[in-house]
Amino acid sequence: MESTRVLEFLTEVEEAAEDVLTNKQQIVDLDLKRNMNREALSALRSTADSEKVKVCFGNMFIKLPKSKTQDMIQKDQEQLDKEINDLRKELKAKVNHLNAIQGKPELIGYNLSPLSADEVKAINHLMKR
Repeated sequence: MESTRVLEFLTEVEEAAEDVLTNKQQIVDLDLKRNMNREALSALRSTADSEKVKVCFGNMFIKLPKSKTQDMIQKDQEQLDKEINDLRKELKAKVNHLNAIQGKPELIGYNLSPLSADEVKAINHLMKR
């Protein structure tokens, strides 16, 4: 009886840890894609505005206007940013769940969020006085 409870506990901890690791790997994968998009946007800045550029879709290349390509990549960037932020929020909850299962205290300061651009401007304005 005791051994089955221990096994259930270890299984639950292992599943929670696997969830955390999967989430972290998804964040890394999306961040790599976001960096490749950044590189593509940087490369597009060095081409002429009237020029058409070749874009790879799966296993084929398509010639598209530079502005349309930039818009597509920018929209993809915004979507990736949103997905990464959502995954980071989920990760915090999953780490807290894992710690709770293991009987560890909740991480202090882990749920902090960064200042918005307006908040930073307000602080900078106050510091200049």
